Amino acid sequence: MTFKAAVEKLVGFVDDSVIPLLFALAFLFFLIGIARFFFAQDAENREKGKQFALWGVIGLVVMFSLWGIVNLFLSVLTSL
Repeated sequence: MTFKAAVEKLVGFVDDSVIPLLFALAFLFFLIGIARFFFAQDAENREKGKQFALWGVIGLVVMFSLWGIVNLFLSVLTSL
C-alpha cells in the first residue's frame, strides 16, 4: 500500500464516519439545550439549557467552517 492510498483511506474513513458522528453529537447537544431551556422549572436549569444550545450552535458553526476549509484544501491537493 502506498502512502497516498493510506492517506486516501484515512481521509475517506474520517469523512464518511467521524465527521457525521461529530455533527450528530453537536446537533444532539443543541436539541438537549433547547429541551432543557423550554421545559426547565427554575432559572438555573433554563440558563444551563441556554448554554447547552449555545455550545451546540458554536460546535456546528465551527465544524461546518472546518469541513469547508478541509474540503477546499483537499480539492486543491487532488487537482495537482
